[in-house]
Amino acid sequence: MAEDKEFNRSRPYAYEVVGGTPLKGDIEISGSKNAALGIIAAAMMVDGPCTLENVPDISDVHVMMELCRSLGATIDQIDLHTYAIDPTTINTYKASGALVSRIRASYYLMGALLGRCHKASIRLPGGCNFGQRPIDLHLKAFQLMGARGARPTDIDSGIVNLNAEPLHGAKIYLDIVSVGATINAMLAACKAEGKTEIINAAKEPHIVDVANFLNSMGAKIKGAGTDLIKITGVPVLPGHFTYSIIPDQIEAGTYMVAAAVTGGDVTIHNLIPTHMEPLSAKMREMGYQIDEGDECIRVYKNSPDDEIWSTSVKTSPYPGFPTDLQPQTVVLLCTAEGQSRMHENVWQNRFQYVPELAKMGANINVYERIAWVNGIDKFRAARVEATDLRAGAALVCAALAAEGTSHITQAYRIDRGYEHIVSKLTALGATIKRVYVEEYTEDTEA
Repeated sequence: MAEDKEFNRSRPYAYEVVGGTPLKGDIEISGSKNAALGIIAAAMMVDGPCTLENVPDISDVHVMMELCRSLGATIDQIDLHTYAIDPTTINTYKASGALVSRIRASYYLMGALLGRCHKASIRLPGGCNFGQRPIDLHLKAFQLMGARGARPTDIDSGIVNLNAEPLHGAKIYLDIVSVGATINAMLAACKAEGKTEIINAAKEPHIVDVANFLNSMGAKIKGAGTDLIKITGVPVLPGHFTYSIIPDQIEAGTYMVAAAVTGGDVTIHNLIPTHMEPLSAKMREMGYQIDEGDECIRVYKNSPDDEIWSTSVKTSPYPGFPTDLQPQTVVLLCTAEGQSRMHENVWQNRFQYVPELAKMGANINVYERIAWVNGIDKFRAARVEATDLRAGAALVCAALAAEGTSHITQAYRIDRGYEHIVSKLTALGATIKRVYVEEYTEDTEA
């Protein structure tokens, strides 16, 4: 990564945050993590070179690039956010090394390698642990497209071995809306014989971005962004095209929350305002001022004394409220008068960060999939652990609002999805840095 090149991230490290300063200024949003990971996998299907722009400089992307290099793909980094990719040098359909288990998105290589090689051998993926995340819908889609080895009982010692000769189109009904299964089925279908329909497809912006990338490479995909995606398979994806990845919706939302909880005034650039509407609407409902431009949003309060009202939020698939903004929004709800509710309707165990937030003074009661959030006067500094990527981002937001010095351990989880978070927040007036865990003790906590 470009940020803190001298910092050794192989050693356990934490974020040290001195809070209590309102964030002010302008910030640029990076390319979408979720879109980039899907598009990098999709690039492995292309039959010629391509160039990706606006690629975020984050650890998940670096792992995905290394994973694709391990397949034989030629990948050259042109600058910090631009990569030249030539997948024609791929020489294996097997991805079963340790890199696979480091990121959830490695499972997209199942669809990509099925499309390219009609075979795929992939270790079960890793990623954040906040509930059961089975791949049964992915396997169901591949089985309908003619893949053998796609039954859950066929998984051998954590390895999925797929063989589809020929790979053919199919009508695929997803029992539940699944982003991962939608993308994986779409990847494989691009080079399958005949036509594929994905019914009850997910609609997230990064699904549209993956489809747009594939279409620019020569695929025939219609309906991405709706619940019915139709794909006509093609034998060749010519490539020879440059594609720019969309801005990161979740990064933008995180900085919107950070601006709000610190009582700041921040303008967030290089985003798509319509992608932010679920969060923007709730923040307006709570009493924050949200001014939208063509590619920017300003977050502020008219007066520091303006009351912030409680509200109820329910996560759901796009265009509903994103589950990946749930932990950050719970931090925001802590600052409201009265009692708010957060309903988690996507994952069954995404409130595991609540005990960490309680160390910072939060008053939250969780019952099954509902968190009852009672407003507090202010957060207090503490030593806490980032239990997953988005929970870690939420703890950063709380630490920025707290008086005193906080330490957020397992910070590598945050670096998985936020590009240059230290320098971006520092430019807004925050006091934040990375520190090695052994360099401080509990006695240093405020």
